[in-house]
Amino acid sequence: MGEMTSPVPWQDIVAEKRRECAQKIPREWTLSAEQLSVPPHLLEFDLPRQCGLLSELELDLTENFTAEQLLVKLASGNVRSLDVTTAFCKRAAIAQQVTSCLTETFFDQALDRAKYLDEYFQREGKPIGPLHGLPISLKDSFCVEGLQSTVGYVSFLKNPPASTNSGLVKLLLQLGAVLYVKTNIPQTMMTGDSENNIFGRTLNPHNTNLTAGGSSGGEGALVAFRGSILGVGTDIAGSIRIPSLCCGVYGFKPTADRVPFGGQVSGAMEGLPGLKPAAGPLAHSIADLQLFMKTIIGEGETWQYDQTALAVPWYSSPHAISERNGVLTIGVLAEDKQFPLHPPVKRAFDRAVELLSRAGHRIVKLDNQGKEETSVAFSSRLSFEYFVYGPNEDHISPSGEPLVASVAKFASPMFTGPWPVDQELETFEKIQKLHEARTRVSDAWRQTWVDQKLDVVIAPGSQSTATAYDTYGWPPYTLIWNLLDYPACIIPFGKASKELDPEKMETGDDVQPDYHPDEVDGAPCAVQIITPKFQDEKCLWAADIVDKALRA
Repeated sequence: MGEMTSPVPWQDIVAEKRRECAQKIPREWTLSAEQLSVPPHLLEFDLPRQCGLLSELELDLTENFTAEQLLVKLASGNVRSLDVTTAFCKRAAIAQQVTSCLTETFFDQALDRAKYLDEYFQREGKPIGPLHGLPISLKDSFCVEGLQSTVGYVSFLKNPPASTNSGLVKLLLQLGAVLYVKTNIPQTMMTGDSENNIFGRTLNPHNTNLTAGGSSGGEGALVAFRGSILGVGTDIAGSIRIPSLCCGVYGFKPTADRVPFGGQVSGAMEGLPGLKPAAGPLAHSIADLQLFMKTIIGEGETWQYDQTALAVPWYSSPHAISERNGVLTIGVLAEDKQFPLHPPVKRAFDRAVELLSRAGHRIVKLDNQGKEETSVAFSSRLSFEYFVYGPNEDHISPSGEPLVASVAKFASPMFTGPWPVDQELETFEKIQKLHEARTRVSDAWRQTWVDQKLDVVIAPGSQSTATAYDTYGWPPYTLIWNLLDYPACIIPFGKASKELDPEKMETGDDVQPDYHPDEVDGAPCAVQIITPKFQDEKCLWAADIVDKALRA
């Protein structure tokens, strides 16, 4: 009888995966030890230019165009997909080495795809589709044939590579896109800090001492670094919008199921009544968010790629707003006293409202603190109960890996009040009571919209900017819109300033961060624009109006 072999330690499994990932970055794209010794403010330091790995053309292609503008150049033959793809692959490789924003890289396949698209264009004299030749990055949870989707679980490293593409991946390829990287996420994909034991911690390129947010933190960091012109994340509590506001980029959470979501790896039990995640874009402009949405959804044929997707077309700009010369009626979400805004966030938010008023928009201060159903704190507690009421499969213990710090904290919003539903109820009774509570919240917000004749609501994206590692805590100002399944858009606006906001602020709990002026000085601030369910087109139309007013 042979000796029993002990299981391989998780550290050895991870070390092998990391070696594999490192070998996929071409040697000529790797940074020297001296080049890796960079200051925390990476964007100010301008590493892509300083390191000398990018040509002037590659710097130009990655820095001076929107996705929309690049597509025009690609569709006219003024630039080759191979040049654009090479530029973004190299810049993503640099970003990875200083921010740990990537999981899987497949540069060789991307370059082969770009050559194929260039040959097609040369032969046929036209692009293969509306996204012809454009590199697009994807969150790790999306399945790409031949690659793993480990979503930060060491135990998932034993899983074979994907044998099929996620529905959205199939659609992106059909539209002519080039896929080249998958991006980093948190262990469990349920914290605002994208750290796991396989790929490490994603750092914020504005300040590497701060979190890049989560769970689409790799996308946020990569887009901010301009290693991606257009990325795809997912959002069930703010996972697109939190990295967007932390990293100073634009992000959009659509109504669930408008963008094909199926065929991903999450590790969560599916099918229970609860909050539905949505897939959506991160980019450098509202125009590029609109580009993604209208191109993906188009005439509503997304159902052909994914059974979760709704056969609803993307409609043209809402005429009701244009008839009023773009004047909006904007509801202003009140600060929730249980989740007080940090001084720079409050300053930026108040300034945004002032600029919108000055631009002639009708401003309506909402009394959302006035009753439980419209309060941010109650919605946070109700959402949390949805997250914890069902069984959760353990994907961490099988490998022996430890919890990362942000997961181990298990931040809970229940300090703000009682559980919305009696904890002693049987499962089906509890599901019913949760449904009734959620219906009350939805109806109260519907009535608010109708009574105040609102076009949109403007709200903070968070009570804080990006924070120190593992302190982001609970996300009440994004999560409320997931509970309602309302589309919501993040617009970068303003920066934290230790000179303008010098006073420290301590919350006294570990569910939300303290404000330390020196720590977050210069971090991006943001505002959030929201419309009711299925008014995605109106949300981005109005967000464009708001964005222009804030930058005027």
